Amino acid sequence: MKNSEEGLKKRILDEMTVDISNALERSFDLARQFIQLTKNGDVEILVREKITGKEELLLYLIGKLYAKEGGLVSTEEVGNEEFLANLGMPIGSLQPWLKSLRDENIIKQIRREGRVFHVIRINLVERILNEIAKKLEKT
Repeated sequence: MKNSEEGLKKRILDEMTVDISNALERSFDLARQFIQLTKNGDVEILVREKITGKEELLLYLIGKLYAKEGGLVSTEEVGNEEFLANLGMPIGSLQPWLKSLRDENIIKQIRREGRVFHVIRINLVERILNEIAKKLEKT
């Protein structure tokens, strides 16, 4: 019994776990075309005028993943207030876009201490960056 439990544990660790740093490293060159980080972990989007509001939110969330992995911030979670302050979007646009991204299972919402935060699903980062790159190639 113990060997089968250890075998399952090994398979889970080998085949089902996601290495965040590896996923971010694979997409690094693509991400840096669209995102810059400040020393305090703020995310700057370099292609704002060429993308939709939803894509802007996605790039911001991807930037926060890189900021966390780089040790610039303690969490990749982004609250509505941070989006509003750093992206300058109206709340009336922000909330429907976030809901749409949640409904599409691209981001997840975390509720803590009466506040709402959002994170992007790490397994979608590469696909999202590639989709934005293809879109920008056409313009």
